[in-house]
Amino acid sequence: MDQIVDAGTVFNSIVFTSPNTGWAVGDDGVILKTDNLVGLNEVNNILPDNYYLKQNFPNPFNPVTHLEFGISDLGFVSLKVFDVLGKEVAVLVNEQLSPGNYVKEFDGSNYPSGVYFYSLLIDGNVMDTKRMVLLK
Repeated sequence: MDQIVDAGTVFNSIVFTSPNTGWAVGDDGVILKTDNLVGLNEVNNILPDNYYLKQNFPNPFNPVTHLEFGISDLGFVSLKVFDVLGKEVAVLVNEQLSPGNYVKEFDGSNYPSGVYFYSLLIDGNVMDTKRMVLLK
């Protein structure tokens, strides 16, 4: 969603026309569309005291692993994967998120075996980076 909506906006209807495309209609003529759902799952409803980035599980993995992180304040969150040379190979999350605990699946089917790094960025600042191993 390219538009920032006031937290007081009331949405009257939300409809998904496909697994990745959704529309929301709200007060004052607000209409939002998204076609970039990231399959992000909230882990639980307990709010963390600070941000965290857990070690992926399983590690080593083949071909799927899970990356869990939490944020304590509303912020623009990015979760990125890099190869051993520092080249960005995947952006798993790139959106404004509410405080909470989240898990994102990373599928390494299209990547060669090796060491990868994943970083949690909040509002453009790198908060933490961890290492994971894809072993095929």
